[in-house]
Amino acid sequence: MTVFTTPNALPSTNLSSLYTSGQFALSIEIFPPKTAEGDAALRQALQEFSTYNPAFVSCTYGAGGSTRSRTLDWCREIIDRVGVAPTAHFTCVGSNSDELIEWLGQAWQLGVRNIMALRGDVPQGETEFKAVEGGFSHARQLVELIRKEFPEMGIGVAGYPEKHPEAASLETDIAFLKEKITAGGHAVFTQLFYDNETFYRYWEMCLKQGIDAPIIPGVMPITEYSRVKRIVEISGTKVPAELLEQLEAAHLRDDKAAQLEIGIEYSVQQCQDLIDHGVPGLHFYVLNKAHATSQILQSLGLKNSEITTG
Repeated sequence: MTVFTTPNALPSTNLSSLYTSGQFALSIEIFPPKTAEGDAALRQALQEFSTYNPAFVSCTYGAGGSTRSRTLDWCREIIDRVGVAPTAHFTCVGSNSDELIEWLGQAWQLGVRNIMALRGDVPQGETEFKAVEGGFSHARQLVELIRKEFPEMGIGVAGYPEKHPEAASLETDIAFLKEKITAGGHAVFTQLFYDNETFYRYWEMCLKQGIDAPIIPGVMPITEYSRVKRIVEISGTKVPAELLEQLEAAHLRDDKAAQLEIGIEYSVQQCQDLIDHGVPGLHFYVLNKAHATSQILQSLGLKNSEITTG
């Protein structure tokens, strides 16, 4: 096992223990901006999110590892500006095991104590995922590497309530998820969804398969019809017909304010229902913007210290 030194005075929230106390955990996901203007806007958004006391903020890792250094830069910003634990996304794409260990070492030195372990998307222009020589093809292998080399790291893994696009069935996908948890994953963070019944069925199926790790629903606020329409076309995510009809009507009127209002109202109802069903937390995909998510959190009265789960 590689040995790295431990920085002092860093946020210590770890995914291995975060959801065990019964206290609700709010988390936020961002991505590294591509411009200086984007950097400034994200810093402002993070400042606003800090008022809601998130348990952690995660930062994505670009396709093919294209933002791997920027991911770590933003993890350091999360520590310095928000004062909470960062969670760094990490994929198998384009790296062998030695390179992966080196990156993990850099993350550890910067104070990162949580990793979101993902296989990564199929590179653009290719039809299937292929590991580089000495690399990995599955997120489970990445989880195993982290557990071996950095046993104190908290590890999050992805779950798919409507199944991964490459999975033969939802049952098969859940079997792969169980492998990731058995390998050492501490918590499951789901892809976005808009039909809560889909999540509840998935949650129940996971429990029946012996997956005892906390499963945290991923939420992406709806801000406009064109965006949710694109999500449906790309991922096949189910959106309630009534919601789509309301958004489309506002879109045809070119009423962006109404689209935002409809989306926020729906997201508030969706999140409140999830909280009422005892989810251990909510993981918000905010697209680096604070406005919609902040309104939702205000409507919910959501603070980590104010909600306990059963």
